[in-house]
Amino acid sequence: MTTADPTPNPTPPVPAGAMMLELVMLPVTDIDRSIEFYRDHVGFTLDVDVRPADGVRVVQLTPPGSYCSVTMTSGIGQAPSEPGSVRGLHLVVADIEAARATLVERGVDVSPVQDMGGVFYAWFADPDGNTWALQHMPWRA
Repeated sequence: MTTADPTPNPTPPVPAGAMMLELVMLPVTDIDRSIEFYRDHVGFTLDVDVRPADGVRVVQLTPPGSYCSVTMTSGIGQAPSEPGSVRGLHLVVADIEAARATLVERGVDVSPVQDMGGVFYAWFADPDGNTWALQHMPWRA
């Protein structure tokens, strides 16, 4: 019996002692509306959209360049909180003005950029009210 070569893993190895955040549960009321928002407006990649059992759905989306994804589920009964209750997830960007302009161009309502003592932020919310921050730290560019 032969085994096919495994597909190369695009994620980094987990170094000894590391704890890598890979997935954040995002409570939403309408998965299809959320997919449209995150994929078509914010630019996330739709990685998984499966229905493993009757009435169960699992969706996973990943921000561009990130190793951490968000997941939305229905029919599992393990919702972490009420839809719209997640606050302040950060998307670190190299150019906050360009990132903000891209989102605005795609129809996302993003606040103006604010300088918070040398760290720059712009905020937006998904259709349920879960909030996100674009964050730019110039020294990380």
